[in-house]
Amino acid sequence: MRVFVPATTTMLRALIDDGEFSPISRTAFAVTPTLREAYSSGDDDELADVALREAARASLRLLGGEGEVDETDGGADADADVDVDVDAAAAAAAAAGSAPRRVVIAADVDPVTLRPDLDDAVVRLPQPLSLRQVASVHVDLAEAEPAVRAAVEAIDAADLGDVDAEFVLGDAEDHELAWYAPQEIPFLLDLM
Repeated sequence: MRVFVPATTTMLRALIDDGEFSPISRTAFAVTPTLREAYSSGDDDELADVALREAARASLRLLGGEGEVDETDGGADADADVDVDVDAAAAAAAAAGSAPRRVVIAADVDPVTLRPDLDDAVVRLPQPLSLRQVASVHVDLAEAEPAVRAAVEAIDAADLGDVDAEFVLGDAEDHELAWYAPQEIPFLLDLM
């Protein structure tokens, strides 16, 4: 089954260095029977795109957990209105030397455990992900970094129903992830 594993550039480096990595809770996204039922129309490619977008959103959460956003702004208050200055976020990224980019690893894994109790597209991997299983990697381009940084700051508020925060996420999700073959990953990481 083709799965889409949310990751970060740090996790991608671990995959290349170690030949494998264990995703958080071994969670991934895929075209599951429950996902098919949730959509009245859509072919396999369209449903795979839904699963990929879910993994990309999960990557935002991972970026926040890794602290790849600048912590010098005093931290984000989850109860505060989201008012993120994208230009200031870009300047903070440059100062911090980090490059927040969503990363999704597409891999072929069998068997997986379906987890419809978590979400329609969620699956659990049986073991750590091996580099041999990777079919492709999808990563934000550099121009997406300011929007991704802002989305990392806003994702918790969006989860709590803040409409403005949802728009901030939408700005990041408007950026398409670039596709890379497995053999291109080391070069990609060198260029980042």
